Amino acid sequence: MSALKRSMTEPGITFRTIIGLEVHVQLRTKTKLFCGCLLEFAALPNSLTCPVCLGLPGALPVMNREAVRLAIRLGKALNCTIADFAKWDRKSYYYPDLPKNYQISQYDKPLCQEGWLDVPGEDGVGRVGIQRAHLEEDAGKNIHDTPGCTLVDLNRTGTPLLEIVTRPDLTSADQAYAFCTELQKLATYLSVSEGSMQKGQMRFEPNVNLAIVRDGIEYRTPISEIKNLNSFKAVRAAIEYETRRQLQDWMADNSYLFGERPHENRGWNDGRQVTELQRSKEQAHDYRYFPDPDLVSVEVGRNAALQGELNRPIDELPVARCLRFQAEYGLSANDAETILAERATADLFERAVEAGAPPKVAAKQFVNVWSKLANEYRRSIAELGIEAKRIGALAKMVEQNTVSASAAKTVAAAMLDSTDGPDFLAEQLGLIQVVDEEELAKWVDAAIAANEKAVQTILTNPKKAKASEGFLRGQVMKISSGKADPGRAGELIAKRVAGLKDQED
Repeated sequence: MSALKRSMTEPGITFRTIIGLEVHVQLRTKTKLFCGCLLEFAALPNSLTCPVCLGLPGALPVMNREAVRLAIRLGKALNCTIADFAKWDRKSYYYPDLPKNYQISQYDKPLCQEGWLDVPGEDGVGRVGIQRAHLEEDAGKNIHDTPGCTLVDLNRTGTPLLEIVTRPDLTSADQAYAFCTELQKLATYLSVSEGSMQKGQMRFEPNVNLAIVRDGIEYRTPISEIKNLNSFKAVRAAIEYETRRQLQDWMADNSYLFGERPHENRGWNDGRQVTELQRSKEQAHDYRYFPDPDLVSVEVGRNAALQGELNRPIDELPVARCLRFQAEYGLSANDAETILAERATADLFERAVEAGAPPKVAAKQFVNVWSKLANEYRRSIAELGIEAKRIGALAKMVEQNTVSASAAKTVAAAMLDSTDGPDFLAEQLGLIQVVDEEELAKWVDAAIAANEKAVQTILTNPKKAKASEGFLRGQVMKISSGKADPGRAGELIAKRVAGLKDQED
């Protein structure tokens, strides 16, 4: 991925943005990484702690094997090499939310290395290199809501994280945004993480600097790491701001250069939409890494459960499945991506197709009908509890013009409270489409008589004629309580209006 931009502030200067990402993914385990404390969002502050995660003297950590297994699953999906031998290291630094004064992480022997993630974009699929993905424990949380003091909640201390470090292959805020969304989709798709930004389960830290060319000479600005972004929107906005800031700082002072100024850690002020300097960025030697003496190394080959995860075939991943949905079922990219946003829903869609649902009709119903109902009930489509066979039957009824697309919405809502088939429910609700030409003609004539303005628009304004025809068709559906065949109604409206035009001529 590469992009070259011309400076808007000085002729003859071009630049490109260089972006690498560090992403912290909270793994979907019941307990913490090195102790048995439960993981629970919004629990009473400091209620989920023990001597191990509080770092009390004499307390010894024990590795959570499930966290390692999930890390291997995501590492494989990121095309990483899974190490036969990985060890734990102590990363020394002090903040109030880190009670041990060190973090247990992985330094020179990480679990996963040298992979990639393919990310769809406007110019096709781009490949972003993954340098490493290593396990580590999270710190607690500093709370600054009380004037005059900082409160510390240590419930998060020891939460299992997989830190994914990319190569600096990204060159725009939009590409970084796409990478983050694709990674979240992958992690949730594999049930490795809930991936909820609201719960702090994914946090993003872009490393940004610029390569600026003037008079054939390239200059690099210092790297800024923007800490703890918790939304895709913030990732995009922070990178866009930081790109402008670094360019302006270099143009104001040409000594603002890589190697001459320290790298920086910066925070994102969402209210002001700016990054703010926190401190100069630490180097590896500042952390005084050394092997953790209380933990044995991770040797995948010697653990049956971990070896089983390593040998398990990788499921079809979201990007490949999205392309297949488009090729095999004829879906649009947007419809395919919407259905694939949740794996169980995508599986339900495929089972509905296997049960006889016409794919395109079923897809439109998943996007426009079932998703709306799911949002109303605050759950996923799969969690609505409608069997694939009944979903397929409703889609088939629409394809065969047994019910209209609008009537199908009413039938779908009724299916939530009934185990009956959609054909029975449509009959009970009086929504079976009427094909009787006389009845249809009455509805069309009534719609035309009640909407003279729309008729005149069709007759006199070609630019708005199509919209007015659609409006009249909607009125027919309303008058008929959804029983009219919308296609046939449209044909009859066109015929009636054409007759009126002939009369005027």
